[in-house]
Amino acid sequence: MLSVSSFYNFLPVGIVLFPLCLSIVILWVSRYSERWRNGLSVLTTVLTFIGVAALYPPIAAGEVIAFRIFDILPGLGLSVRVDILSFSLALISALVWMLVSIYSIDYMSHEHNTDRYYPIFIFVLGSCMGIFMAGDLFTLFVFFELMSLLSYVLVIHEETEEALRAGYKYLIMTIIGGLALFFAIVIIFDLAGTVSLSEGTLVAVPGTMAFLAFISFLIGFGMKAGMFPLHVWLPDAHPVAPSPASALLSGIMLKTGAYGMLRVIYTVFNVPVVRDGYWDTVVLVLAVITILLGSAVALTQEDLKRRLAYSSVGQMGYVVMGMVIFSERAMVGDIFHIFSHALMKSTLFLAAGAIIWKTGLRNINELQGIGKKMPLTMGAFTIAALAMIGIPPLNGFLSKLYLGLGALDAGSPFLLFVLLVSSLLNGLYYLPIIIAAFFGGGHAANSSYGTKPQKMSEATRWMIIPLGLLALSCLTFGLMPDNILFELSRQTAAYLYTLGLP
Repeated sequence: MLSVSSFYNFLPVGIVLFPLCLSIVILWVSRYSERWRNGLSVLTTVLTFIGVAALYPPIAAGEVIAFRIFDILPGLGLSVRVDILSFSLALISALVWMLVSIYSIDYMSHEHNTDRYYPIFIFVLGSCMGIFMAGDLFTLFVFFELMSLLSYVLVIHEETEEALRAGYKYLIMTIIGGLALFFAIVIIFDLAGTVSLSEGTLVAVPGTMAFLAFISFLIGFGMKAGMFPLHVWLPDAHPVAPSPASALLSGIMLKTGAYGMLRVIYTVFNVPVVRDGYWDTVVLVLAVITILLGSAVALTQEDLKRRLAYSSVGQMGYVVMGMVIFSERAMVGDIFHIFSHALMKSTLFLAAGAIIWKTGLRNINELQGIGKKMPLTMGAFTIAALAMIGIPPLNGFLSKLYLGLGALDAGSPFLLFVLLVSSLLNGLYYLPIIIAAFFGGGHAANSSYGTKPQKMSEATRWMIIPLGLLALSCLTFGLMPDNILFELSRQTAAYLYTLGLP
């Protein structure tokens, strides 16, 4: 009989393999039944979420689940490992993926190549689970590359000239990032003799080769996180992808880069090594530039999804900044902002997708009065946008509050000033959309043209429900600070802060 401990050891392997295997089944089913394909896709995401949630009892008890699958070379193989950080990122990812899969059914109903979209959609889910639950750097690299390469298919799904150009840029940046990660992992293997994430700090002494590895990690993971100057693929890729894919690219897949950077700073190296080499200063400067650049450039964008894409650049700058402030409250804000951004930006992209799907409009100047015709959609957009600005009592306010308090704890009031300036810029590019949507006239308020021949109204029920749940979560997880996500943030921050000490 399988014991409880054995069940928990094997469960992470099942969580990773289940979507990967089901993607093949979905590809086969697609040839015979669209209904079965759609249902199986949603069911896969639901069961993946349940599987991740089932890991909570041992994780809440402070346990670390580890299982080695097989070795390729001595000290190098495939393994899984789940601690509080892995669990937290996997949980929010599986939750958002599940809601986006429901949204996709109606949104993708009139799209071409849906038989290709759904298997890739599910395979990338499995790859993300593999990243978060990787037990060593080699396993993380394998799944990181799988996710990155398969995401290319989602970026170019529309197959327009613009999409293919964006996909080409994304692919080039992905190859550069992959080579940088491989180079870093080889150096760590040479220095430490292992790449296991269960060994504690792998490199405890700063040096030239260690610094080269750190910079290479920064390139590989920073590219996926949208960090300046490696963000160049993001503003092109997000707008051309189908909106469900955009929600995942911004809401979840950017977090794989942040997760990798957290592992590098707090597990591969540690806080004293990063501080003694002044590597944190490099990251901090890039983070501040990322915050201000992303926010400033978003102001100039007229395409709704492109503005949201540049907003993602700025918001990920908060996450990168929080991980090198090195105070526990900053780390609480950092982890909670990862959760918050996943919920906020998924809401915004799905709302933008509903508007485009229903009206064909994506230029911000044409959206005046859209809130009068699509109040639920724009209501959800408004909640998420206000959360992004940091208006209390929404979740974005709570994460920015703790980032600011952490900056003061670390004796860095300048970083608090950066947060305030960025919030002001966020207000400047979100508030005009909201005001025009509910109080303006114009094309959207007075017309019924667009991609649909019928009179303009709300999107379908199965698009509004997941959109509404995501928007409600932005309110709930801010209004009630003592919630599961904030508690996970506190536990994860305490774990990482302790892990990063020698």
